[in-house]
Amino acid sequence: MKEIIRTATDPPCPIDGLGNLPLPPQSHKVNKNGETIVLGIEGSANKVGVGILRYCPQQQTYHILSNPRKTFVPPTGQGFLPKDIAWHHQNHIVALVRAALCEAFPGISRPESQLSAICFTKGPGMGAPLRSCAVAARMLAVMWEIPMVGVNHCVGHIEMGRVATGAANPVVLYVSGGNTQVLAYSNQRYRIFGETIDIAIGNCLDRFARVIGLSNDPSPGYNIEQEAKSGQKFIELPYVVKGMDVSFSGILTYIEQEATTKLRKGELTKADLCFSLQETLFAMLVETTERAMAHCGNKEVLIVGGVGCNKRLQEMMSLMVEDRGGKLCSMDHRYCIDNGAMIAQAGILSLQYGVTTPLNDTWCTQRFRTDQSKAVWRAPSTWKHT
Repeated sequence: MKEIIRTATDPPCPIDGLGNLPLPPQSHKVNKNGETIVLGIEGSANKVGVGILRYCPQQQTYHILSNPRKTFVPPTGQGFLPKDIAWHHQNHIVALVRAALCEAFPGISRPESQLSAICFTKGPGMGAPLRSCAVAARMLAVMWEIPMVGVNHCVGHIEMGRVATGAANPVVLYVSGGNTQVLAYSNQRYRIFGETIDIAIGNCLDRFARVIGLSNDPSPGYNIEQEAKSGQKFIELPYVVKGMDVSFSGILTYIEQEATTKLRKGELTKADLCFSLQETLFAMLVETTERAMAHCGNKEVLIVGGVGCNKRLQEMMSLMVEDRGGKLCSMDHRYCIDNGAMIAQAGILSLQYGVTTPLNDTWCTQRFRTDQSKAVWRAPSTWKHT
């Protein structure tokens, strides 16, 4: 028998401190123990993942049973083409579903019979990869005769972070390859306080990594983080904060020009440039996040998204939050980076509060803003100004 690779080793997470609304009477299918179990599929960018999540009503916990994923890694110097990523996801999705089921339900002959629903990323993201995963989700739901739940990608990140860290009502910094937003909850929606007005921070880091020849394996942003640790010189870069919004495209153009001239002359190293870029970009994010904290009166900050596992960003944010008498809630690469369990987490919440997606509405979209999705599991409260 083939050995099962463990992708989920963390203990169950209690939900009593999250402040969600009481669960209504359950109308969906549950297993013989009264547990709700869902399968989540994520594939909005270069990672495709399948996660299986269980809710135990007796212990009132959420438990990730499996969370395998695969990453599309292009050659050094090349970016991520949607058509190539779509083929990658299509080649791996069936094996990932099998692996997730085998890990979550060892020894069970029909593991799909334990599932209550299939959750999938409805958007935002790259069109072709999203569509590939939505087709796979539809096929499984029809074949196994269970409902589907469409999930907003960002809300998946947030709810995964809330459950994993126990953050009840944080200000959220969402930083990834395709998104940069500062958010806070109000009246059953995650409201956007500030965002990038051009490219996302992850896109900025990825593109600069290509300019200076850093590898895409395991990710360009990770390699910039490692390179920055040995930086000795800080060069001043444009610092572009416009109210609560930020802009990264001009900074990228400027540092690309600096790299072209000063690397060749030996005036700076790649490490110096990576160090300077990180410090500047992260300072902008800390500034806007602090203003959101002050406005909302919140004492917690939750960092989510792929860039959120950057240790230097966590360190800078922690210093600011501690100065305000607050707490930073952060995660590592297992949950910051796109994964199927985060889609399962937001999806199971929707399912438990009576929201499913009809089959004819299971289309996906590249544009799906965070505040377009309703968090029906949270109480309709607003923030308190300080």
